[in-house]
Amino acid sequence: MRRTATTVLLAASIALASCSNGHDTADAKPTHKATKKAASKNTQYLADAHEITFNGSPSDGELLLFPPEWCKALDAGHSVEWMLSIGGGGLYPAGDDWGTAKADAYTLIVSGTEQFCPRNLADVKEQLRASGGY
Repeated sequence: MRRTATTVLLAASIALASCSNGHDTADAKPTHKATKKAASKNTQYLADAHEITFNGSPSDGELLLFPPEWCKALDAGHSVEWMLSIGGGGLYPAGDDWGTAKADAYTLIVSGTEQFCPRNLADVKEQLRASGGY
């Protein structure tokens, strides 16, 4: 009886071990589809940003810094007003030598939210409508 139980456990262990492909999922490389989707988000956001008239000339790299920070702030429950305030979030889309009008800042936030954290888009639009900015 003990030999039978040991044999069953050994067979089950071998079967479970053979199910593994030996690769840790944390080491998995992003798929082409995931890479293409990220590039698409950047491309669409930058296309929207390039339609805006800036005071100065921000680089694409500078513009791409904002959406992830906006998403973090929105996920933390902060408002668009808070994000754009100097004393609050300090996430107004401007650099050392460039800036945007407030209406253009709203356009960038809507585009960035739509592309990078669409789960927050309805709330952002609602806040901007309530403030008269959208």
